[in-house]
Amino acid sequence: MKSSLIWILTITILCVSYSLKAVDTSVQPKTIVTYNAAIHGIDPKQAYFVSLLELALKKSRDKYGDFQMNAAMIQMPQGRALKMVADNTIIDVVWTMTSIEREDQLQAIYVPLLKGLMGYRIGLIRKNDQAKFDNIHSIEDIKKTLIGQGADWPDVPILNSNGFTVTSGSDSRLIAMLLKGRFDYYPRSIHEPWRDLDRYPDVVLERRILLKYPAPIYFFVNKDNTSLAQRIEYGLRKAIDDGSFDDLFYNHPITQGMLSKSDLDNRTEFVLHNPFLSKKSAVLLNETQLWLTLKQQ
Repeated sequence: MKSSLIWILTITILCVSYSLKAVDTSVQPKTIVTYNAAIHGIDPKQAYFVSLLELALKKSRDKYGDFQMNAAMIQMPQGRALKMVADNTIIDVVWTMTSIEREDQLQAIYVPLLKGLMGYRIGLIRKNDQAKFDNIHSIEDIKKTLIGQGADWPDVPILNSNGFTVTSGSDSRLIAMLLKGRFDYYPRSIHEPWRDLDRYPDVVLERRILLKYPAPIYFFVNKDNTSLAQRIEYGLRKAIDDGSFDDLFYNHPITQGMLSKSDLDNRTEFVLHNPFLSKKSAVLLNETQLWLTLKQQ
């Protein structure tokens, strides 16, 4: 009787131990993802990218486990945010237009977050200048116009390579430079100009011109953070396959609003060359499901 009781207790302990071991090995550590969020005012366009990041993390939960998103409330220029990710300091992920240099310094997740809309450029001008732009009918006409861009933006070498004259400055000073006549045309991606239009009554949206060049915006993480890169790409690709990526893109207030307000179909399109795409980014141009064409609107 005693030996039987010992045998039963031994079997019970072994079963419990095996069960606990099975539970322990199935538990995955929570993925903590810190992203940058400006505290100087409200930047509405960030909301779309935050929503898309959250969608990717949710879609990858089945493979990579739970997650937590933290917002780093630090006002900083784009260059500093990129350096923080490169140095593995404070923030884990940024979203920005790609360049070969950025892809060398950081790990890009090769899914265009705006379906190529980063390369659809409409311009801010001074409120009394539209008549000057009504007389523009060719790329050569545009090249006679001084263009303003941020000093560390990848757009600067793209525009220069296409023969444009570009004046650059810090992001926060560009509107003031436009108003002071340092340049005459301030091209922005179609998700970008609306906040400035609300804030500066002497600035208006130019009505006729659309500059277009391949300029994907990606999520970027630290080169060594392969697990986060794989997780985000897995989640984005899954969202593309099940349609939830497009659902977010076409129905999010930010992207929906910018498509309707930009009036792309009624603009004259000037296509520029982007010689600074990496080979990996250039290959993506063949994946038609990743990109928007105007007839899709």
